[in-house]
Formats: sequence, C-alpha cells, structure tokens
Amino acid sequence: MAAWWTELSLKPLAAGSFLIALLVWLVLASRGTRALRILVGLGVILGLLLAAEWLDLYPNHWEVTKFWPEVTLAFIMIFQPELRRVLARIGRNPFRRGSESESSRVVEEIVKAAISLANRRIGALIVVEREHELLDAVEVGTLIDARMSKELLISLFLPYSPLHDGAVIIRAKRIVAAGCFLPLTVRTDGIETYGTRHRAALGITEETDAIAVAISEETGTVSLVVGGEIQRDLDGSSLRKALSDVLHLPEPGGVRRAWLGVRS
Repeated sequence: MAAWWTELSLKPLAAGSFLIALLVWLVLASRGTRALRILVGLGVILGLLLAAEWLDLYPNHWEVTKFWPEVTLAFIMIFQPELRRVLARIGRNPFRRGSESESSRVVEEIVKAAISLANRRIGALIVVEREHELLDAVEVGTLIDARMSKELLISLFLPYSPLHDGAVIIRAKRIVAAGCFLPLTVRTDGIETYGTRHRAALGITEETDAIAVAISEETGTVSLVVGGEIQRDLDGSSLRKALSDVLHLPEPGGVRRAWLGVRS
C-alpha cells in the first residue's frame, strides 16, 4: 500500500487525472442532487491545483502531492452514498425498460389511491424513485417488494397500520418499502403551514430526482412535489396529467411513446 501511494505521489498529474475521472463518474450519478454542487466546486479546485502544479507555481517548501492519500480518503468518505449508488448500477441491464402500458397502470393506481385517501382525510406520502436510488430511505423502512396496487397502497396508510406514518417508496413499478423516513427540507420561506409529510416531500425532491405525492390528513388535499416545487389542491384528472407530464407518459388516448422513469 505504501509503495502504491509513493508511486502515486511521484505522478501528481496521473493522480489528478484519476480524481477528475472519478469526479465525472460521480457527477453522472449525482445529477439533481445537492452533491452535484459540491462536485462542481471540487472539480474547480482540483483543476486549479493541477494548473498550479503544471506551471510550477507552488512555493518550494509546499509539497502538495504528499496530501493525495488524505484527499482521496476524504473524497471517498464524503461521497460514500454516491459511490455506493454508482456501484449498485454495475451489472444492471441498461436495455431493460418498463412497458408504457404498465407505467400508465402504475400512475393510475397512484392517482386512485391518492384520491381515495384524500376523500377519507388519511395522510400519506408516496414517493416514486427515478434515476437516483433512495437507498438510505429504503434501508430505514420496511421492505415490501410487492406489485403496485391501489388496495395495497391504501392499506399501508390506514391509521391502524404500523407503517402509516412513513413514506411508501415505489421502484421499478413495485412498492419496494413502506414506513420510510425522509430528510426534511431546510427551507424556511413559504412553508410555515406545511406539515411533516409535505416538508419531507420537499426534502427528498430537493436532494434527488424523485417524485412525491403528499396527501394532507387535515385538509384532504393532494399535492405533487417535483424538484422542490409543489403543486397543491390537485384532483384526480389534474394529478394524472401532472404525473404523466413529469414522467413523459401519454395521456389517455395519446400516441406519445415513453416509459415510467423508474427501472424494471
């Protein structure tokens, strides 16, 4: 190990190139998350360091190359979730896509469940995973791994269900987990009247590209949250249209070809 780091320290440009490649790799895995902003900043700093090394602008007593092991270790520790997400994608078949009809069925089941829960004033939070896996949220929840259905969704949020307080996460057109706890938004502007579910919906969609449907138990209103932006007071038809637009699905009678933005 020591010999490896010695070899690396003697080749700072090679080490820098390796970290740049790693940065690019992580950028692809962190699109739509806060980690992307950190990666861009680190990329700029790394570029400046390499430029200074190339132009020999360092003072003679400043041996910056001896810090590569610490920098690399810190990099791995900071971006452990993103690295795990990238590694989880290895071996996945990129050509497997869900059928349009099945994707539309999932949207319809979500709409029916949301309206039914809203009519009964039952609070709920339904999260549709897209490109970024919600590994941390799934791990703290209860694994379900069941075919998506309106009946199952409703039963998970009934007041006597032990999982009703958390979020349900949908992955690959299946209910993968329930009772999941999500990060709350750190925003303070304009959300004073929002409850925990809506704050969690904002938080998860700010940090990832997931889509959240939140139902208020106090008012019985349905909200759709995408990218940290919330659409409130949706009825069945407007929720269906909004979900279809976000997921690039054709509305009933349409001819547009697309698939639900989750993996099969």
